[in-house]
Amino acid sequence: MKSILPILASIFVAGCSVVGQSNVDTAPYTLLESDELNNIEVRNYESMVLVSASMSGSSSNSAFRKLFKYIGGENEGATEIAMTAPVLMDDKNMNKKGTEISMTAPVFMNESAGISLMSFVMPNNFTLATTPKPTDPDVQVSELKNYKVATVEFSGTLSDSNVEKYTQILSTWIINNGYIAISPPVKAGYNGPITLPIMRRNEVLIEVR
Repeated sequence: MKSILPILASIFVAGCSVVGQSNVDTAPYTLLESDELNNIEVRNYESMVLVSASMSGSSSNSAFRKLFKYIGGENEGATEIAMTAPVLMDDKNMNKKGTEISMTAPVFMNESAGISLMSFVMPNNFTLATTPKPTDPDVQVSELKNYKVATVEFSGTLSDSNVEKYTQILSTWIINNGYIAISPPVKAGYNGPITLPIMRRNEVLIEVR
């Protein structure tokens, strides 16, 4: 569903350690090309089911709370998505009973052309039809298909300066290797906030053809 792009992506991942270990699955993809020297890959994400909520103003807190309540059981069937500390839940969500599933990274944030959305990626075995329907009308389910991107990986933080630096590196590589960028850059992190910056996995992604 291309309407969710361009995306600014960040991860609020539970189950992470200070040295970067995480028990959260990542969205699967097909590796099309790899430049190990520059930590660059070209990938195709065949399908991702997204659960999204609008972000108000410049803050993502409201959308994150709505999505976290959704994975905590505020959906049809009271289906819970299993996550590990340090993420906190309201007691009423912790006590819900339902099917337990695993959350998948990353979390996407779309802030383009007046549209502000945050999206959680559902586990790979979920389809658009089987993803639990939200009970909150502000939470929506959609599907992103055949998302072909060039990516560059780096450690440290997802600061503006780092994102700008690696976006330039990736943009130059795209031009030099015969691809055409068709979206603004996406940023993605794969660790929680307690992970030491030097051990973090971050990425910039640009959709290409």
